[in-house]
Amino acid sequence: MREFDYQRAHDVTGAVALLGADPDARYLGGGTNLVDLMKTGVERPARLVDVRELPLDEIETTPEGGLRIGATVTNGDLAAHPEVRRRYPALAQAVLAGASGQLRNMATVGGNLLQRTRCGYFTDVTQPCNKRIPGSGCPAIEGEHRNHAILGASDHCVAVHPSDMAVALTAFDAVVRFETADGPGQVPLADFYLPVGDTPHRETALPPGALITGVTLPPAPVAARSRYRKVRERASYAFAVGSLAAALDVRDGVVRDARLALGAVASRPWRAAAAERVLIGAPATAETYAAAADAELAAARPLPHNGYKVDLVRNLVVAVLTELAEESAR
Repeated sequence: MREFDYQRAHDVTGAVALLGADPDARYLGGGTNLVDLMKTGVERPARLVDVRELPLDEIETTPEGGLRIGATVTNGDLAAHPEVRRRYPALAQAVLAGASGQLRNMATVGGNLLQRTRCGYFTDVTQPCNKRIPGSGCPAIEGEHRNHAILGASDHCVAVHPSDMAVALTAFDAVVRFETADGPGQVPLADFYLPVGDTPHRETALPPGALITGVTLPPAPVAARSRYRKVRERASYAFAVGSLAAALDVRDGVVRDARLALGAVASRPWRAAAAERVLIGAPATAETYAAAADAELAAARPLPHNGYKVDLVRNLVVAVLTELAEESAR
C-alpha cells in the first residue's frame, strides 16, 4: 500500500478545503470500500481526509413528510431507524441485504453511494480496465461476465454497480446533497450516476472535490408498501446477481402508483421507468406485471454468459409485485 497522509476534518468547510488543497486526496468515511481498494492498489490516495466525525449523522423528518439522511449515518443506523422502516421499508430491507452486521456498523450512507464496482478485472491491477486506465480495454466483454450488465452497458465497460441501498433510493426519487468550495448543491440520484458511454472512469456527476453531506427522500405515500428483494448466489453476505426495489398502490384492482428500480443489471441503479408506465392505470394482474417487466427488458443486451439475468429479473418483478398486490388487498 502506498504511504499516505491522514487528517481528521472537524467541520464541512474544513473538509472541503483539505481536499481542495490536494487533488490526490480522498474522503474517508467507514472505509469499507476505499481501504480495500487501497490494499489492492486500485486506489492510491496521497491523503485521506477523515469525515466520520462531522455533524452529519442525523435522520430527520422534513416538513413535507420526507426524510433527510446525513452522509455519515451508518448503514446499521439507517436500517434500524423507525421512520425509515415505516415510510420506506424497502430502503431498510435493502441495507440489511447489503452487507454483514459488522460492515453495516462501519459503512456510511455517503460512502455507500460512492462505492465502486466489484468487477474482478477492475479490482485486479494486473488486468486492463477502462475504469482504472481509460483506453486500456474491457476484458470482461470476452472474459468472465456472468454477473455483469444487461442494460445500459457499452463497448467500453459492462461492470455493474454493487450498491443495494442506492437501488431503493433510486426508486423513491432521492436527492443527493453536497458541499463544494463554492457552496452547497444537490443533484437527483437519477442524474447522480453517469451513463457508462465511452468514459466509464467518470462515474458520478459530483463536482471535483465535492463532499456528500446527505440524502433527501421526498414524501412518497406509495413507499410505505414497498419491498426489496435480492437474488444472490448464497444466502450469506454476497453481492446481488439481480435485485428489485418495488412499491405498489393498488385500489379496486387497478394499479394507481408504482415505483421500481433494478440492481446488479447496469453500471448504475436502474430506474424501471418503462415498467412503471405499463403498470400505472392497468389491472393488478400477473399478466400486467409480466408485460411491465418485458417493456423494461426490451432494451436488454446480454452478453453470451449472462442472459439468464433477463429471465431472472422478469420473474423477480412478477413475484414481488404479486406479493405487494396481495398485501394491498388484505
